[in-house]
Amino acid sequence: MGALSHLKVLDLSRVLAGPWASQILGDLGADVIKIERPGSGDDTRSWGPPYLNDAAGHPTSEAAYFLATNRNKRSVTVDMAKPEGQALIRELAMQADVVLENFKVGGLKQYGLDYVSLKAVNPKLVYCSITGFGQDGPYAERAGYDFLIQGLGGLMSLTGEPDGDPQKVGVALTDIMTGLYATIGVLAAMAHRDRTGEGQHIDMALLDVQVACLANQAMNYLATGIAPKRLGNAHPNIVPYQAFPTADGDMILAVGNDSQFAKFCEVAGQAWAQDERFATNRARVANRQRLVPLIRQTTVMRTTAEWIAALEAVGVPCGPINTLDQVFADPQVVQRGLHVDLYHPTAGHAPTVASPLRLSVSPVEYRTAPPLLGQDTDTALIDWLGVSNERLIALRALGVLGN
Repeated sequence: MGALSHLKVLDLSRVLAGPWASQILGDLGADVIKIERPGSGDDTRSWGPPYLNDAAGHPTSEAAYFLATNRNKRSVTVDMAKPEGQALIRELAMQADVVLENFKVGGLKQYGLDYVSLKAVNPKLVYCSITGFGQDGPYAERAGYDFLIQGLGGLMSLTGEPDGDPQKVGVALTDIMTGLYATIGVLAAMAHRDRTGEGQHIDMALLDVQVACLANQAMNYLATGIAPKRLGNAHPNIVPYQAFPTADGDMILAVGNDSQFAKFCEVAGQAWAQDERFATNRARVANRQRLVPLIRQTTVMRTTAEWIAALEAVGVPCGPINTLDQVFADPQVVQRGLHVDLYHPTAGHAPTVASPLRLSVSPVEYRTAPPLLGQDTDTALIDWLGVSNERLIALRALGVLGN
């Protein structure tokens, strides 16, 4: 049984940050009901191609993007614009331990589904709001998107080649990090509730998370007053720690200390470790522009596989730059079971990327593939609220539950 199998999560979020958090909670055993708009559902259901293929190789209507972040959930379609739909969601919130939402600031107040309204009927509720800029401040009313936040929050000023354009990260990393922090916040709030019986509101902002995750680069600026610049694949504080060309491609060399550098020099047949310009990391950072070209001239003399074999033998961190087909064929990735197939009602099966969490006593569970739109409306409402068939029929007649 999952570690969080005692929790009920009402997920009013869509796209990525909120669904990422609710998927983690679902992986850990929570019963997650995902509320979606009748007819269209989560925006990402239509974010394709690509779409999931069925057994005959024909694309279904299930977008790969939606599949990435919605397993272990039950899809319930409710028209929130109708008073009866609002009342139904309030009933669900009364039974929930956690509510996740990513509406604009104040967007749920008109429906009576904001934190203050739901706290009045469920004081123990942990209510997590995810927005671009938080519940206050001059930008609070703005919509927030990962790409915009990567730029505004400084990440793009650090990503890309020094003489090239600023670059975003290849996945929506700010959304994902916000989902992770939201999960941490929910678990902390649940621990507080377990001790005191008191729920609370969690105010998560993409911009806050992005700035917090600038990590050493933020401290490089705060410690010096000098804004770091783009270094491509190089590291601002460690040299050599970047990609280098080889005879048949590229490799990553990640030297973390002077001992590793000396071992690298021995394998490379160079005396750089005895050169005072390069003997220490402090010196190597200061003389980066001299050392890096010398290393590049050397690394092109062997293939990537030859370098990796020689350097791994002496404990120097290094590795290839894999494409995703190479990633999922990698023996370590295969051994760790990072590709999981789940039963899917229309496609037969749906691939998913495994959770990185490895709990020895209460492991992650892969119970269900991402649901079809409205797939669980009746069963979830019966399970949580004991809704009668007569009421289900009446709600459908009003257009509250969709078809």
